Amino acid sequence: MTARWEHYAHEADVGVRGFGATAAQAFEQAALALTAAVTDLAAVRPLERVELGCEAPDDELLLAAWLNALVYEMATRRMLFSEFRVRIDGGRLAAEAWGEPVDRARHQPAVEVKGATYTTLRVAPDGDGWLAQTVIDV
Repeated sequence: MTARWEHYAHEADVGVRGFGATAAQAFEQAALALTAAVTDLAAVRPLERVELGCEAPDDELLLAAWLNALVYEMATRRMLFSEFRVRIDGGRLAAEAWGEPVDRARHQPAVEVKGATYTTLRVAPDGDGWLAQTVIDV
């Protein structure tokens, strides 16, 4: 399966969906979709590395925890991220994200992401790979 991400319509919020050969790769793609809801991914340079981690009792809650950890780092560090490496072991996720401080003139943020919701939350095998999706509150 080719790794990719997409947005999908959901009332006033934005659906983010990641596809990958593994669940971890689908989580990486969902994170890219989250950043792409804010700005053009091509404008975000992977200059600084940040380590993130979270845990949850199942894959769906782990996806929400992962995206919420990312939203927290974006807000507190005032950064945007454009590259991710995710490792999942049981209910634990360890990740690295690369990005740069927000430059309002260059990044022109379209929305502020408040967090991932449980709306349409799903992590599951999909064809020859994995799907990871949820709605983000903007």
